[in-house]
Amino acid sequence: MEQETQDKLKQIKGRFRLMMNGVASQSMREKGLGYKINWGVGLPVLKEMAAEYGKDYRLAVELWKEDIRECKILTTMIMPPSEMQPDLVELWASQLPNQEMAEMAAFNLFQFVADAKAFALKWLASSRDVEQICGYNVLSRLFIRKTELSVRDVNEFIDQAQVAVGSENLAVRHAAVNAVVRFSQIDDMCLKVIKSAFKSYDLDIF
Repeated sequence: MEQETQDKLKQIKGRFRLMMNGVASQSMREKGLGYKINWGVGLPVLKEMAAEYGKDYRLAVELWKEDIRECKILTTMIMPPSEMQPDLVELWASQLPNQEMAEMAAFNLFQFVADAKAFALKWLASSRDVEQICGYNVLSRLFIRKTELSVRDVNEFIDQAQVAVGSENLAVRHAAVNAVVRFSQIDDMCLKVIKSAFKSYDLDIF
């Protein structure tokens, strides 16, 4: 690690330590958001820090290695999406520790990487709930931007979503339903496809 990046990393970790919010940290732990270290720093503060440091590939890579909530969230905010190679995208997705990070990574970073759609569809079939959550969140963001899917991709999305809406994991179910709704809002044809695919499901979403 070059000295400049090392100095930034040390500075950031020191700032997090000074910002510790014990109440927020305890609340997150009780909700099952497990990290080795969680300082309870709020998202608005992290966004301000991300703006201060700017996009920085080397710093992002080093921050991600830390099992610290704030470091990982800041990573998703400062990593330049255009510089993420496919193997790094896959690696970070496989290391997502919980629902919060799956959502942060999807919203701040993964929706903007090259081939985001292909990654997301692949994650829908993952055996890990957090990767499924991430995949559905990425697709939701892409659908908001009216990203088109091939017929094959639509069929894959619907097949996976039909399973996910019956998942015992509430977060997976919620992420899948959101993606289904976002897809249905692309145009009238998409709405027709979704209504047909989910007509036998107990979903009060249209």
